[in-house]
Amino acid sequence: MLPCYVLLDLETTGGNATVDRITEIAAVRVEDGMEVARWSTLVNPGVRIPPFIQSLTGISDAMVQTAPAFDEVARQLLDFLDGAVLVAHNVRFDHGFIVNELLRLERKLQIKTLCTVRLSRALYPQFKSHGLDAILSRHGLQTVARHRAMGDVEVVLAWLAIARAELGEEALQGAAQQLLLGSASLPPQLETAVHDIPDTPGVYLMYGESPLPLYIGKSVTMRKRVLSHFQASARVAKEMRLVQEVRRVEWRETAGELGALLLESRLVKEMQPVLNRRLRSEKQLCAWRLALDPATRPLLELVRMDAVDSAEVGQLFGVYRSKRQALESLRELATAHSLCPQALGLESGKGACFASQIGQCKGVCAARESTGVHHLRLQLALAAQRLKAWPYPGRVGLREHDARSGRTDVHIFDQWCHLATVHDDQALESVVQTRSDDAPLAFDLDTYRLLLKRLSSASQGTVFPLD
Repeated sequence: MLPCYVLLDLETTGGNATVDRITEIAAVRVEDGMEVARWSTLVNPGVRIPPFIQSLTGISDAMVQTAPAFDEVARQLLDFLDGAVLVAHNVRFDHGFIVNELLRLERKLQIKTLCTVRLSRALYPQFKSHGLDAILSRHGLQTVARHRAMGDVEVVLAWLAIARAELGEEALQGAAQQLLLGSASLPPQLETAVHDIPDTPGVYLMYGESPLPLYIGKSVTMRKRVLSHFQASARVAKEMRLVQEVRRVEWRETAGELGALLLESRLVKEMQPVLNRRLRSEKQLCAWRLALDPATRPLLELVRMDAVDSAEVGQLFGVYRSKRQALESLRELATAHSLCPQALGLESGKGACFASQIGQCKGVCAARESTGVHHLRLQLALAAQRLKAWPYPGRVGLREHDARSGRTDVHIFDQWCHLATVHDDQALESVVQTRSDDAPLAFDLDTYRLLLKRLSSASQGTVFPLD
């Protein structure tokens, strides 16, 4: 199949390579088609083996009590793997555990891998299932040591011999080499050909069994970014879960990073993927609105951002994730600038506030400071938190072009809101001729922050008025 490979299997205390530990290792080394060595050992994981795992594998705490710890067999394992390709059924699992065990010893593993689940998919595409139990049933194989490391290794060896006899050595070698070139490190259950994903800007959607995506991401090089998820799965718990559950990947190309950011933000809010935390819709966002009349009490009104017309954004201060956060920020501001908590609405009552009595308020509540001066000081204190007003008289287009693909997108905005993205002159002309209606535009914090940065750095000619 390959000039030199080690067929390996592990038994572990669980399925998470970052926290669970190895309890058994079995490996067979094959060179030029001939088995040259085999090795197996129990491993003391240093933790208790869960009852379910003991029942599944037959490996008990008593059996591993006198077994060597991983650090005692690491050198022997690395010598056994030296110069070989690591082959395993769902190699991601075994490779991930070895990587994490070696990281605990401050050592690294650099080795090529080949997954026999994916090899089975390539050789027998007419079958749906490619787990070991399915292979045992399909090919009439038997074992008395299922879920023991060497028993599972011997099942894969027997299956490889059957595949060689049924399909020929050339077909086996060709499929193995093809997988080794680029896809051996992919999740074995992945149905999407990763090389079909363009290495261009855009958004990718990773799906499991559900019709809703597990995760949505963006990149200026989508294929490379998708692969990086799989490469990090041995070290990052979220990536490991993604690798274990992902079945297919969809993608949507854009002309650049801005389009990818906008599309990612919109799709995450619409679809609410379980593994996306950032960019989710935040319905509790709120901000302060300052009264124009200095004598108004309270001077500040807390308004929800989902109820604010985006045309009013320039009259608001701060954006907070909750009412509690907004109040805490305002209290800190009042203390730092000797503002009156009563006038700000932080305290109720009439006459001199408590802060005034202890010298932390300049006394607008006790007529020692004019309402006009206090109002001005409040404006100065809030100035750094003021949201920026929309800097254009109406809608604008922001042109984005990808020289590699030749794609051009025009993103249309008004009052910090993303209205549409068009891809050709006809669609742009249709937008230009369409009158904007009087419906209020819903504020989106992610788009606001993105545009603040992008508009200030946009090159000449890329932003143009549409109204």
